[in-house]
Amino acid sequence: MHYPIRTSEIPREIPARKYPSWLLVLGAGTLSFGTIFIELFFILSSIWLGRFYYVFGFLLVVFLLLLIVCAEVSVVLTYMHLCAEDWQWWWKAFYASGSVALYVFLYSINYLVFDLKGLNGPASAILYLGYSLIVAIAIMISTGTIGFLTSLYFVQYLYSSVEIDSKGIFAKSHGPV
Repeated sequence: MHYPIRTSEIPREIPARKYPSWLLVLGAGTLSFGTIFIELFFILSSIWLGRFYYVFGFLLVVFLLLLIVCAEVSVVLTYMHLCAEDWQWWWKAFYASGSVALYVFLYSINYLVFDLKGLNGPASAILYLGYSLIVAIAIMISTGTIGFLTSLYFVQYLYSSVEIDSKGIFAKSHGPV
């Protein structure tokens, strides 16, 4: 990769932010979870209560909406971090869209308490929570990867449209900056 300017070996101090990063990440997770929470009830009912699930087309639409919302939320949070001169956006972009998994796991606990009345003892509950945790980790890895890759392409596009002269000063810009 060719960098357009010489970089300094001395790191700059990142200015203090108005909101902590973990609060923004949790807020991003609520937006993503809002796209799937109704469908999640039907999926859990079909898996754990033996009910039939017929609307796979609608499930595909909800899945595509989840991917789009995760990508958009991650790009917005990355842009907010870049505007605040925080260049360490990688894991924040991953966690911003991957935090939907926390809400999925909390919803599965809610489903265990209020909807799964017929479990036979604590072993069944532990098995259910183990499977729910595995599903939540898989959701975090997949949605976090979508958010990170989208933010990576966004940052590359954003900084590829800026021309810099030999002294390191912005000469002119082309496109959104």
